[in-house]
Amino acid sequence: MERRVVVTGLGAITPIGNNVEELWDGIKSGKCGIDEITLFDTTNSKVKIAAEVKNFNPEEHFDRKTAKRLDRFSHFALMAAREVMKDSKLDMEKIDRSRFGVAISSGIGGLKTIEDNAHILMAKGEDRVSPMFIPMAIINMAAR
Repeated sequence: MERRVVVTGLGAITPIGNNVEELWDGIKSGKCGIDEITLFDTTNSKVKIAAEVKNFNPEEHFDRKTAKRLDRFSHFALMAAREVMKDSKLDMEKIDRSRFGVAISSGIGGLKTIEDNAHILMAKGEDRVSPMFIPMAIINMAAR
């Protein structure tokens, strides 16, 4: 059976643009998203460059509690999803929600959360690991 898929909207958070318009402008102008690492101290690391998302403050997009309870990869996924929904102009009241879904591609999520909680575990013990550790780290949280 042949099934059709229709892309109704686009969303992006990338090293060369924090939305589809900025991404497309960056592509057209040949912008490079690779730059010096700013999200952590690279003093003791051989790697000093990466393709980081710049100029993204989750508290500009989420209330403080939500921003704190989500890992950075989930912030990105939710912001891209918001852009998709706005771009699609879909009326959610008139749609059979069982007919559409979310596709997210990532090898792993929550690396910062995993690293932070590993340090807490080693320094302070398992009772100090965040109760939000697993929900923040698992990759399927991006599609919630």
